[in-house]
Amino acid sequence: MADTTTQHPTATAITAALGKAIPLQHLEVINESDRHGTPTDDSHFKLVVVSETFTGKRLLQRHRLVNKALAELLAGPIHALALHTYSPDEWQQLNEVPASPACRGGSN
Repeated sequence: MADTTTQHPTATAITAALGKAIPLQHLEVINESDRHGTPTDDSHFKLVVVSETFTGKRLLQRHRLVNKALAELLAGPIHALALHTYSPDEWQQLNEVPASPACRGGSN
């Protein structure tokens, strides 16, 4: 279900917070901090979240659910968050992580 691609504390906290708030079918927490600062940063993440909860919901509604679950982390260690939210049917059709754009801002 959860695939935390990095073992940084913030990634672990993201996984725990989302797991409590949303019934997850698939979760990928990808730490992209090294693309925006130093490799030891723990502040820039891309999430792929798949949940039945998203079925029939618009993108904004999905993002609000995730943002609510991560509110404490968004007020603290998370500086940037890219969200990719899918229903199980959408994910089955796509089944790949969207590529991230190149960073334009340098370090955070």
